[in-house]
Amino acid sequence: MTTETDLIGRAREALESYHDVTVDSDGALTFRHADVPCAVQAMELVEGLIVLSLTCVVAWDLPDDRELAVSAAERAGQGLFGTLGVVHTERGMDVTLRYAFPAEGLALPALGTLLMLVVSTASQLRVELLDQG
Repeated sequence: MTTETDLIGRAREALESYHDVTVDSDGALTFRHADVPCAVQAMELVEGLIVLSLTCVVAWDLPDDRELAVSAAERAGQGLFGTLGVVHTERGMDVTLRYAFPAEGLALPALGTLLMLVVSTASQLRVELLDQG
């Protein structure tokens, strides 16, 4: 049976084909895709269901502009891989892209491809939002 440690190790191996990956003290993987910082964690939701959770910080401190927030929300509805989050802060808006999926049984090339689809979407979205902001 696959463990969280096994799955995060496979994610690391898959990602290292594309990026320099760091293992944090809590076991999470961190890396950057273009200017987008990303983190991957493995967690067991219920016995026998271990998922990988990928979080990308798409943009931060954007102008707190209603049109920009609506544009990000519309873009979120178009994506197949991930859920966009918009957080309003004292300094403006922060945008994240999150994607969680059961990865047990995926071959390394498939796992790497899936992770890169998500981080590529985050990078494209970052460019779009910064162009609008």
